[in-house]
Parts: sequence; C-alpha cells; structure tokens
Amino acid sequence: MKKKSSPYNVFRIILIFWTFFIGIGAVAGGLSMIIDPSGKVLGMDGMLPFFTALPFSDVLFRDFLFSGIALLTVNGLTNLTAAILLLAKKKIGVILGTVFGITLMLWICIQFYMFPLNFMSTAFFVFGALQALTGLFALKFLQREKQGEETDSAGPQ
Repeated sequence: MKKKSSPYNVFRIILIFWTFFIGIGAVAGGLSMIIDPSGKVLGMDGMLPFFTALPFSDVLFRDFLFSGIALLTVNGLTNLTAAILLLAKKKIGVILGTVFGITLMLWICIQFYMFPLNFMSTAFFVFGALQALTGLFALKFLQREKQGEETDSAGPQ
C-alpha cells in the first residue's frame, strides 16, 4: 500500500525547491560579480551609480566585488545549506529555509531603497515571501505531526 504524503512533506518539498532556486541563482549571480566586478558581463555596470545611496559606497561599492561576495554568502550558500538539511529531513532545514526567505525579503527591501521599482526586485521579493510562508506552513504541519505521534504513542497499549 502506498503511503499518503503528509502536508508537512508537501511543504518541505516545496521549500526544497525554493532554497535550491534562490541558492543556485544567488551563487551564479554572486560568482559572476566576483569574476567580473565591473558588472559588464551581466549588463549591470549602469547600476553602480545607484549604490551611492548606501553607507560606505565610496569604499565598498566602487564595483560589484563586495556585492558579489555578499550575495554569494547571504542568499547563495545559506539557501543551499538549508536545501541540504531539508533533503536530510532535519527540522533545522525548515527553520533556516523560513529565515532565509525573510532574509531575501530584507535584501530586496534594500534594493527597493536603492533602485527604481523594477520587475526583478519585485519578483524576488515575492519569491522570498513564498519561501518564508512555505517554511512557516512546513513548521506548522511538522509540529502537528509530532503532536500526533505523541498522542498515538501515549494511547492504550
């Protein structure tokens, strides 16, 4: 008999998608900025003047090197770590996947401050919100499953 997929497992699988999607994209973007700090390869060189709105722009944001390192670590490696933990079915993976969705939304809020409204930033803000909500639902259903297991094991023997 085939085992029915639990709501927790469904949301965990969706969260795995989001962590891989965001993580792989951020690693690719971050490495691209590190390899070519001018931003010309990605067509981003025209965006550098917008970085003057940030503190320490004259030191950290003369090119895309710092931004690439930040993107790689804050949104890339973190999400891939969460994805691996989710694949291993660790609760901490669900927690981190949720937190990193919120982190992405905060990251995009900085972009909303710096850049004119654009499709890419708006889309990734929505992706971060979906990642965070997916994680919250996964946590909720995991908690219900754990409560159900405790109830089942406490029953008559």
